[in-house]
Amino acid sequence: MVMCSLVSSWAGAQTTTPKYSNEFLHIGVGARALGLANAQVAIADDVTAGYWNPAGLLQIQDKYQVSLMHAEYFAGIAQFDYVAFATPIDTNSHVGISVMRFGVDDIPDTRFLYDASGRLNYDNIRFFNSADYAFLFSYARHFRAIPGLRLGANFKIIYRNVGEFANAWGFGLDAGLQYGRKNWRLGLMLRDVTSTFTAWTHNVDLIYDIFVQTGNEVPQNSTELTLPKALLGVAHLFRIKENFGVLASLDLGLTFDGERNVLIRSEVLSIDPNVGLELDYKKLVFLRLGVSNFQRIKDFDGSTYLSYQPNFGLGIAIKRIGIDYALTDVGDQAEALYSNVFSLRIGFGK
Repeated sequence: MVMCSLVSSWAGAQTTTPKYSNEFLHIGVGARALGLANAQVAIADDVTAGYWNPAGLLQIQDKYQVSLMHAEYFAGIAQFDYVAFATPIDTNSHVGISVMRFGVDDIPDTRFLYDASGRLNYDNIRFFNSADYAFLFSYARHFRAIPGLRLGANFKIIYRNVGEFANAWGFGLDAGLQYGRKNWRLGLMLRDVTSTFTAWTHNVDLIYDIFVQTGNEVPQNSTELTLPKALLGVAHLFRIKENFGVLASLDLGLTFDGERNVLIRSEVLSIDPNVGLELDYKKLVFLRLGVSNFQRIKDFDGSTYLSYQPNFGLGIAIKRIGIDYALTDVGDQAEALYSNVFSLRIGFGK
């Protein structure tokens, strides 16, 4: 049954390797970024920088800026929603807040499918939601001693909920910097710099009988640990005459928790590259391409081949309004379950 499968996965969460804790935070926000395969650390320059690199908030020219995004994954089963706001507090610093929700709604609860007489009664099926939330509070400030250097940090609160069966709270910190000189841009983002702790609480009384009947281990309260990860970004802007420009961006995700299935890997360090290319016409119309998620896949005959995820995006900017579109997914290229993602960005005030 669906219910048995879900509760089994919750029990397994106690022993999940730290490599893949709070993975919903790695999907990405903003259709511009998704179209560029998330190569954003050095070039994030609007309200979405609160997620990608808070130092980029200092490049916002508006008094207030907001962004909204909605995406559906796995053929519409999972919903991802995002809203963010940023504003300057003085000539040297900006603040921002970002809210994200990744959830699956209306999951059937089949615990009471059979009534007291042992007959099937579909009217007894209940429904619940499973959702992950993240709240990011961002601060960015110019480092005047070095012209062009911007610093930023996030304090994040995580709330994860599986109906009335389990929930978790987590807390963590991110730190980032950006540096710009002429047409070059550099960025560094340290995610979960102090490690992020997520504490799970299980309502065992609701599911104890099911676990015993199915031979599964009864879940206990536990803590997940998300280890630090470094993102190093570099980008260069090429101007072609007056009307056209090309922005090339490269991000390198550096992890130090053992070998991962990425393009460059070792027992000490693994490197996962994201590459993005943005073409613009008068900064009004944008075409975006990106490649990411490089993995070595083993075939049925024992051989291996390199897979990757291509992304595509379009954008239009009209005064202080930006509308972006991306064709992307969360890494399931083999099934071609691509999603259409739209995001909106609006600026107010001078």
